[in-house]
Amino acid sequence: MLDHSCQVQRHPHAERGLDLYETPSVAVEALLRVEKIPHRIWECAAGRGAIARVLREHGHAVIAGDIFDYGGLHFVGDFLAQERMPAGCEAIVSNPPFKIVEPFVAHALELAPLVVMLLRLAFLESERRCGTLEGRGLARVHVFRKRLPTMHRDQWAGRKANSGMAFAWFVWIRNYIGPTFIDRISWER
Repeated sequence: MLDHSCQVQRHPHAERGLDLYETPSVAVEALLRVEKIPHRIWECAAGRGAIARVLREHGHAVIAGDIFDYGGLHFVGDFLAQERMPAGCEAIVSNPPFKIVEPFVAHALELAPLVVMLLRLAFLESERRCGTLEGRGLARVHVFRKRLPTMHRDQWAGRKANSGMAFAWFVWIRNYIGPTFIDRISWER
């Protein structure tokens, strides 16, 4: 039975602080099995480094930044205020803060030729997201077959459980024209 106690929509924005939900390493491992990620990556909402750590273990050079200094970052700053990618970075790979997900993704698309974001599957819904989802190079959506394990808000003291929401890796490629390919992936081997 799936426990829905950790669903993000049950927590008001005021309680969610900076909206840090650490990405399970198995989610990043699953991404690396289905996508060829460039060597030099910008993780612009790095938090405590969950995505960066896995990418580095696989030989990627990762520039890690966040709006708050959780430690181990290359820089601290508001991603939405950044005017360019760090030198040499070829892609943005991130799990953005959900309360500002739309401007975050839109800004990433302005800066990077390849954008890979871990998002709720429900991001595909909504008329207001047409400008981000249509005609912007959304090439692939890798939907997890099973809910991701334990994605809890930073400092969460409640019961630990699987995520109550469906997540997917969304992949935008600048200048990609064509239909969006949707597949199902597993975070289990």
